[in-house]
Amino acid sequence: MNNIVEKCKAKNVRLTDQRKVIAEVMSNSTDHPDVDELHKRVNKVDKKISIATVYRTVKLFEESGIVEKHDFKGGKARYEEAPEEHHDHLIDINSGEIIEFVDKDIEILQNKVAKKLGYKLVDHKLELYGSKIKK
Repeated sequence: MNNIVEKCKAKNVRLTDQRKVIAEVMSNSTDHPDVDELHKRVNKVDKKISIATVYRTVKLFEESGIVEKHDFKGGKARYEEAPEEHHDHLIDINSGEIIEFVDKDIEILQNKVAKKLGYKLVDHKLELYGSKIKK
């Protein structure tokens, strides 16, 4: 199943042939590609899709809540399919690898901090940056 295509249909986002290719490539990505990387992958399927089309399509998907934009350190916005379940990210500063994780202790601590400061937590984004420990 192609999640992004299905989400587009559910949100009545019109899918041209080019948008469908972009949606399929994004759905099959196991990483968090930036637009340049996405364009390279899309061009392997259809050479006629311009980088401008990829930019516009990704922006449309983002505005529709179908994909999420991340501004990890490094300057380029990166994208992933809007997750069904919340998760945080650990970014390897050497390789650029992005690891998704969920830690219930961190979730509990974030809620405790918000409550202690007089707030009810409604959303958050956690990005951890590190380098692999050499054994």
